[in-house]
Amino acid sequence: MDKVRRHIIFYGYVQGVGFRWKAKHTAGRLGISGWVRNLSDGSVEMEAEGTERDISDLVEALENHSWGSVERVESERVTVHGDYSFEVR
Repeated sequence: MDKVRRHIIFYGYVQGVGFRWKAKHTAGRLGISGWVRNLSDGSVEMEAEGTERDISDLVEALENHSWGSVERVESERVTVHGDYSFEVR
C-alpha cells in the first residue's frame, strides 16, 4: 500500500491530558511515522505518515481519547518525507 503524509490539527480539550503520548503510542502500534506537538492556541498539531487506513485509525483513536475531548479536526495531505519514527516535540 502506498504511504501518504497528513498534516493534522486537533482542536478541543487536547493539551494536558496525555494526548501527545497517546498519539506516539498509537502511531508506533500502527507503524506510522511523523511527529506531534502542542500549539500555543491550545490545539495539537501532528504530521503522520503511513497508509490512509492507518492514519484514519490513528485519528479515530485520538478522537476517542478518554481523558480529552476533540471538538474539530483539520487535515490535509502533504509531501511524504520518508520518516522512520514518531516523535513528541
